[in-house]
Amino acid sequence: MNPIKTLAIEYYRAVHDPDLLGFDATDSLRPTKEIIGQERAQRALHFGLEIQDQGFNIYVSGMPGTGRQTAVCKFLRELASTKPKADDWVYVNNFTNKYEPIAIRLPAGLAIQLRADMAAFIEEVEIVLPRAFESEEYENRRKEALGKLAKEREETIELANQRAEKRGFFIQIGPIGLMINPMIDGRPMTTEEFDALPEKEQDAIIKRRERLDAELMVLFRKIREIDIKSMEVISKLNSEIALYAIGPLLSDLLERYGGIQELRSYIENVQKDILENLDLFLGVPQPQTDKVPPKMQQLITKDMAFRNYEVNILVDNGSTVGAPVVFEDTPSYLNLLGRAEKDVQFGVVSTDFTMIRPGSLHKANGGYLVLPVLGLFKYPWAWEGLKSALKRKKVRIEEPGEQAGFITTRGLKPHPIPLNLKVVLIGTPEINQLLHLGDPDYPELFKVRADFDDVMDRNEDNLDKYSVFICTLCEHFDLKHLDKYAVAKMMEYGSRLADDRRKLSTRFASVADIIKEANFYALRDGSRYIKVEHIQEAIDEKLYRSNMVYQKIQEYIEQGVILIDIEGSKVGQINGLSFMEMGDIDFGRPSRVTASVSVGRDGIVDIERQAQMGGPLHTKGVLIIGGYLSGKYTQDKPLSLNARIVFEQSYGGVDGDSASSTELYAILSALSDLPIKQNIAVTGSVNQKGEVQAIGGINEKLEGFFDVCKAKGLTGEQGAMIPVSNVQNLMLKEEIIEAAKDGNFTIYPVETIDQGIEVLTGVPAGERRADGSYEEGTVNYLVDKRLREMAETVRDFQAYAR
Repeated sequence: MNPIKTLAIEYYRAVHDPDLLGFDATDSLRPTKEIIGQERAQRALHFGLEIQDQGFNIYVSGMPGTGRQTAVCKFLRELASTKPKADDWVYVNNFTNKYEPIAIRLPAGLAIQLRADMAAFIEEVEIVLPRAFESEEYENRRKEALGKLAKEREETIELANQRAEKRGFFIQIGPIGLMINPMIDGRPMTTEEFDALPEKEQDAIIKRRERLDAELMVLFRKIREIDIKSMEVISKLNSEIALYAIGPLLSDLLERYGGIQELRSYIENVQKDILENLDLFLGVPQPQTDKVPPKMQQLITKDMAFRNYEVNILVDNGSTVGAPVVFEDTPSYLNLLGRAEKDVQFGVVSTDFTMIRPGSLHKANGGYLVLPVLGLFKYPWAWEGLKSALKRKKVRIEEPGEQAGFITTRGLKPHPIPLNLKVVLIGTPEINQLLHLGDPDYPELFKVRADFDDVMDRNEDNLDKYSVFICTLCEHFDLKHLDKYAVAKMMEYGSRLADDRRKLSTRFASVADIIKEANFYALRDGSRYIKVEHIQEAIDEKLYRSNMVYQKIQEYIEQGVILIDIEGSKVGQINGLSFMEMGDIDFGRPSRVTASVSVGRDGIVDIERQAQMGGPLHTKGVLIIGGYLSGKYTQDKPLSLNARIVFEQSYGGVDGDSASSTELYAILSALSDLPIKQNIAVTGSVNQKGEVQAIGGINEKLEGFFDVCKAKGLTGEQGAMIPVSNVQNLMLKEEIIEAAKDGNFTIYPVETIDQGIEVLTGVPAGERRADGSYEEGTVNYLVDKRLREMAETVRDFQAYAR
């Protein structure tokens, strides 16, 4: 086996040469509107937004901070500006059924004009109608129309009166019609006088009246027929006069809007309703209620009646440029699908078509609607309401409780509006997966996925784009520009965020935060440009504000509260490197891992799992260790081993398999009785073939161990062992690089467990011979020998027990 080479310092960090940038500062660059590093997402967006088939809405998937929302909105606005304007939508009164207002589509910009024209029309009607009915011509025509009927009515009443007088009665015309009253001394008898008569006389009068009623019934019927005919004549005359008065006004409306069939029908219905409610325009008092003062009652009645002729503009696209783009950051049911507001007057709740308010679906109709997917699930019925609208291709305004069957009271049911738009959901990959698995409607409604990557290749083209992005950022937020050294530093920071020396992070929010903070320090120093020291100070200060827990752990290690050895050698003990996430900060810390072995049949015992502190991934790693031991050492004997492994002083639970190689080294040390160097910390997972595999958080882990070594004293012997496949992820802080140059910190990249155990023990691992044995004195030889001895001990014990 070839000896393990230490990692060359040039691989500790991918440093960028500022002189290769081709500029001195970003103020010499030109800002861009281009979305950088997201070619895959842009292709998906372009396809999803251009295809018109149903169901091709878009789910934008990516991690927060990658600029998903900013990029999507910018992309949509640019695309929308090339598209035609969406239509206007209005709601008008349904004169047939006021509970079902009518929706009318209008060309963009026409809604405001229609509302103004209808308001002006009603104002004119309020003027011309009273004037027409106050004219001398109207009075003359009214008299002419009623003259013959009035004479006939008077003659009929006179005839009835003559017959009544012969029977001792008098016909009186009252507010409720014709009344027959008995007479006394040539005048109508009062109630008191009638009550004072003897009972026999009262009965006689009543019988005479009953006979008279039968005689006069035909005449009374004729009088009612004359009254009805008079009303019909007056109604016909009033309609003719009113139509003559408002006819020119109606003609103007029809000339302007008659080309839209729905508006023509509406104007005709307005005409019909005005003719049926002339009293409102003529100021005739309406029936009153006791709950409302008379004057207030008249005002309310008139206002409510005239409101029937208003135009409620739901959506006005007259001033928009291109198709609408709407971002709804609070996607509740009502905010999405609209609502019918309610008014309370004198304790009575009321609503009508003028109180209908649009939702985001209405506003985005004919364009694009952007929604944060998490917001949809914060509000009841929002997700179901959105799906229903997309499936039906209609927006129906109704109470959410009514949709769920909780509300049965009568309310508005506005006519639904046809829906034609693209919906863009913004969320994480995890939510997209959950929706695919849990909602059968989702794949049918959102067929396009646009993935926003959180990294992009660190090549020359992307480095140039990164520089331009920094320039754009400075211009947009009015920040000082960066000199070339600061830009190079930010590129290195981008690779650190990406955890890959070959990549740049597209978590632009994090990049922007550092530059904004660096700008603060540049302003403090009165610097013309943001310099590298300002960038470094921003990075350091951001870390300092969040790393109190990390500093406390380092103090406990330095004080000996948490036991970590960085010198000497120990059997069955090793320094593992763990990774901790604390929300706004991630950091690594060394942990002592120990293993103890004995004869038995329990195999590998994970104390963390036994104590219910180990997660499933950690348990998987432990089981893989058992597979490795069985495959390598027990082909000719049973595995007769009890091996207990534990993270010492671990109180918060352990998960992940990144320490599985570390735990295996501790077991091999315990079995071979070979001590492990405590000055070398270890990380890396392992498979059953003994190959060391890549893990996450490599930079944080190495920096955590380095800080411990620095606090306890660098000896020139300390270092860490990592998987070879993690070398590409190294972007270590400059302090480690300087220590490595001084020979105070070394990194050992390994591919296999055999390579790693040689580094840790200083003893050759040993190759398997043709007969299955190992070279004497090697690690594998000692492990195999110990396992054989354990198997024999178990065998002898079982024979003795029998």
